[in-house]
Amino acid sequence: MTRTKTLLTALLLLLAAPLAAQLYHPGEVLDYRVSYRAKMFPNTEIGAVQIATSEEEFEGKPCYKVIGEGRTLPTYRWFFNLVDIYTVHVDPDSLRPVHFRSDLHEGDYTFRSTYRYDWEQMRVHTRWQSRQRPIREKVLPLTRESMDAISLFFSLRSAEAEQFRAGEPRTLQMVLQDTVRHLHFRFLGREEKKIRNLGRFRTLKFDCQLGTSEGFSFTDGTVFTIWISDDENKIPLYLESPVRIGSINAYLSGYKGLKYPLKSRIK
Repeated sequence: MTRTKTLLTALLLLLAAPLAAQLYHPGEVLDYRVSYRAKMFPNTEIGAVQIATSEEEFEGKPCYKVIGEGRTLPTYRWFFNLVDIYTVHVDPDSLRPVHFRSDLHEGDYTFRSTYRYDWEQMRVHTRWQSRQRPIREKVLPLTRESMDAISLFFSLRSAEAEQFRAGEPRTLQMVLQDTVRHLHFRFLGREEKKIRNLGRFRTLKFDCQLGTSEGFSFTDGTVFTIWISDDENKIPLYLESPVRIGSINAYLSGYKGLKYPLKSRIK
């Protein structure tokens, strides 16, 4: 279940995958289901994730607000109850994050963190606390490419597919409490993909690997493949990550408020 928990959290953090063409669009809501697949378990749904965008004032200034929320489904809460909520406020002019907050409840484990960005000084102030431990703080340097992963989900949506060459590796920088994690990815090409209950889509396929907290060490990092809609929305449609036995999968189960028609869907 530890790996399942990791993938539920990783989905919220990594659905950012390598591109999508629209930036923040208030009213957009993306719903996902997370499932476990193995020989004895063909497709067992264990969790749900929602990412929703709205507009809200933060500290007296108008901002985009994005909430990413992951939960185990009711059937499995007796075994492992997970509720992870991530919230980010973004400046609508610079499209850079202003403030990030996480509130995680995973069984008996709780964890809270906040990041306050200072783009003038190119640094971020992080503050975090887990159950029965004192509050810890740190100041990390920023580059123009580094930010929390929920913000990456949207900032990268300005990229165009034509900017990527098949097999060419790239690296992103993700701010976490006391370190910066690196996400390697490669564009594998275009592919048709069937999404459960939604039909077939034209997609852009990527191979991704999240490094460990040891910087560029990827030996024990999370590995996953992601398929993204090949249209102006560029929304993540399907994610698959291998585990010791079987795989963990996440797929788009519903959507509303998209900025563009979902032209990648094959009728």
